[in-house]
Amino acid sequence: MKAPLLALLFLLELALLVAAGWWGFTRDAGWPTRLLAGLVAPLLIAVVWGLFCSPKATVSLPAAAKLTVQAACFGTGGLLLASAGRPVPGALLVALWAADKALLTFSGDPV
Repeated sequence: MKAPLLALLFLLELALLVAAGWWGFTRDAGWPTRLLAGLVAPLLIAVVWGLFCSPKATVSLPAAAKLTVQAACFGTGGLLLASAGRPVPGALLVALWAADKALLTFSGDPV
C-alpha cells in the first residue's frame, strides 16, 4: 500500500511546482513579470522543499516541524492556484496531499 501512496505524493509534489508556475505565468502583468514569477515561484518552493522536506534534506527537522513546512508549501500552492482563478484544483491539491499524508502516517511511514 505504501508504494502507490509514495507515488501519489511524488506526483502531488510535481503538481505543487506546476501550480506555482501556473500562478506566475498567469499574472495580470507584463511579460517580463510573468516570466519572472512563473520561474521564481516554483524555484522558491523547490528550494524550501529540498532544504527541509525531501528525504535527503539539508536541514533535519523533527517530524512535526517537517509536516508544518510541507503543509505550508501545499497550502501556498493551493492559495496560488486559487489566486490564479482555479480554486477547485487548489483545494483538490491540498485535500489530496492531506489525505495521502494521513494514509502514509497510518501505514507507519510518515514521509
